Amino acid sequence: MSEVNLPLASFSPLYEQIKGLILASLQASEWLPGEAIPSEMELAVRYSVSQGTVRKAIDELAAQNLLVRRQGKGTFVATHQEDDWQYRFLRLAPDSGEKLHLTNRFLACQKIKASAYIANLLKLKAGDPVIYIDRIQSFAGQPVVFEEIWLSSVRFKGLDLEALNAWYGPLYALYESQYATHMVRAEEKIKALAADEALAKHLQLTIGAPLLSVERVAFTYGSKPVEIRHARYDTSAQHYENKLN
Repeated sequence: MSEVNLPLASFSPLYEQIKGLILASLQASEWLPGEAIPSEMELAVRYSVSQGTVRKAIDELAAQNLLVRRQGKGTFVATHQEDDWQYRFLRLAPDSGEKLHLTNRFLACQKIKASAYIANLLKLKAGDPVIYIDRIQSFAGQPVVFEEIWLSSVRFKGLDLEALNAWYGPLYALYESQYATHMVRAEEKIKALAADEALAKHLQLTIGAPLLSVERVAFTYGSKPVEIRHARYDTSAQHYENKLN
């Protein structure tokens, strides 16, 4: 008699189901970045579960940096507008130990057709319109980062060079406030390279100077890729810092 392979029953703990419901509300912009979500008791009533179940779901979302607990104030949707979150995805740190504060200078912002490579990363079709951005970031008056950025022109409709140069906060905060797009995680590829003539000019270095190349894909809720960045870091007075758990 042949053996029959039966499908395994799937089971999701109750707190995981509540976590999914809260995440769906975040995706639907029911609670915007920086806003407080309902209390644990209110959510327990809403979902007809115990307060402990809601607390465990919120704990996981907080551990994933999607929510932020504030003692005595409640739980808030994470936002890149806050000082502690502005550079959450940027691992560049000054060797001096000073707090990193970068100033932006945008060089270009134009609509182009996506290459096959960019389209694949953004889950688009080759030739679809994307917004291409060049910018230089400086620390203490010295340029330290040159970036190329690609965005879906559908999601970021109307973004132009004038709007970018008029914005003084972090770029991810602009995405939140103007385009209802919150970056929740990123994936990076890192390698060393030597500055070519163009990079040397942008970063005020000699040709051949060592740089760190970082290619990042940033995702919003639901693991949707919405931005690609290719950054080249001058690490002569900075280092790339990461904390592993």
